[in-house]
Amino acid sequence: MGTYINIGNEGFQRARNSEYVDKSGLIAIVNKTLFTEQSCSCVTRCRRFGKSMAAKMLCAYYDRSVDSRSLFTDLEIAAHPSFEEHLNKYPVIYLDISDFVTRYKDDDIVGKIDAALRADILKAYPGQEEEEDDDLMALLIRVSETMGERFVFIIDEWDAICREFKSGTGAMDRYVNWLRRMFKGALTSKVFAGVYMTGILPVKKYKTESALNNFIEYSMVEPGKMAQYFGFTKDEVRALAAKHKEDFDELEKWYDGYRIGSETSMFNPNSVMQAVSRNRCKSYWASTGAFDAVANYIQMNFEGLKDDIIRMLAGGRVKVKTTKFQNDMSVIRSRDDVLTVLIHLGYLSYDWRTDECYIPNYEVAGEMENAVESTDWTNVVKALQQSEDLLQATLDGDSEAVARGVDAAHDEHTSILSYNNENSLACVLSIAYFSARNNYIVHRELASGKGFADLVLIPRKNVDSPAIVLELKYNRDADSAIDQILRKQYPAKVAQYADNLLLVGINYDKDAKAHSCTIIQHRQ
Repeated sequence: MGTYINIGNEGFQRARNSEYVDKSGLIAIVNKTLFTEQSCSCVTRCRRFGKSMAAKMLCAYYDRSVDSRSLFTDLEIAAHPSFEEHLNKYPVIYLDISDFVTRYKDDDIVGKIDAALRADILKAYPGQEEEEDDDLMALLIRVSETMGERFVFIIDEWDAICREFKSGTGAMDRYVNWLRRMFKGALTSKVFAGVYMTGILPVKKYKTESALNNFIEYSMVEPGKMAQYFGFTKDEVRALAAKHKEDFDELEKWYDGYRIGSETSMFNPNSVMQAVSRNRCKSYWASTGAFDAVANYIQMNFEGLKDDIIRMLAGGRVKVKTTKFQNDMSVIRSRDDVLTVLIHLGYLSYDWRTDECYIPNYEVAGEMENAVESTDWTNVVKALQQSEDLLQATLDGDSEAVARGVDAAHDEHTSILSYNNENSLACVLSIAYFSARNNYIVHRELASGKGFADLVLIPRKNVDSPAIVLELKYNRDADSAIDQILRKQYPAKVAQYADNLLLVGINYDKDAKAHSCTIIQHRQ
């Protein structure tokens, strides 16, 4: 076994010795690409979503220096027709770019990578001699020709150099040229049976062309047939919850909400495993340097970005165009670039059907709130902090305090949101009641009775608080909002809370530029 070639299966053995959710079906997809025009795959997803686990699994499966059969016989891939054909049949080169990025900060990092891999190849093939002008590809070509070898090359954190070195630097230019030399040349197909790269960002673009357009890309924006392997599905998390006697609803609240391609409900794998092993749902989202960099762009407020963040914190969605992003953290030129980066980092989810992005779950909402608090958006931060007082005033039935609280929220956001209709009022109210998400499931425009309630707060399990139905009016009066709730039978939607239900009517008077509020305790 070498450092980079034929490293064995220990990494995946450790995974199988731990609690493992079967994602081996990914192997069948990669098997289908071997020895084809689609043999180069770049599969990118955000941190904590199992990138390195997948790379280790592929190493264990393809590496001919070990017998990995026992690691796979009880997994999905074992039943696939291609399982026996490719099991432990290839010399595998495994490269984790982040290992080099943490050690080397100079422009010659690519030369060090190439030299380290050449040294390992020469140890694995002692009959080969290095020639004066050899680079890694020249050596691999010679090994392939003389030994009849076809390698599987697996690169983890392929974009670590792209994240560390700015576009246009010597290191970046050398790295892109090295990748082209390895994987886009005429002899690539004669050296590699398959190539699998994984990281956070899709393949780097120059102007409008991909530097490696021969790679088949699967990403958080375009996952294709890989979608089900990007995270945990609802069924997988439900099984984990049952096994560990955990509350599935809590796991769903904290970690669900990602729409990845055709998969409508995907969970953050790392956070779910942390929660079930520690018997506690909380944020396991580790801060990253990548997001710290993007946070600077957020507060620049490209093209009204601040408005978009507020709408998403309020539970809404915003349009995004993902196609212009250069897949480079150092090249952020627009609002769409910022939102696209956040999608790739997992701070936002992307719905390809509508070209919209949104905050997926409670865990990420908390992290986004932390990010906002680190900016100079003092008005937004103040509104978020005041939301706890507003909720308490609502629960206390203090209609005057609620009216004052909504007035304050309106004043904080009047410069960044149009405020001339009920929809604008609903958006501001969602921010005003932001803290309610701690103990409530918050629904905007929930269908109930004969119409839609503007805001409905349903208590979470084990929360001893009343349900709340809010109806909003513009240039009417608060009592008419209450009448509408009763007339349209909104309480029927929350029938189980019939004896513990607050009805809240809020009206904004455009001429007086003030809100009024009526709160009543509803009884069945």
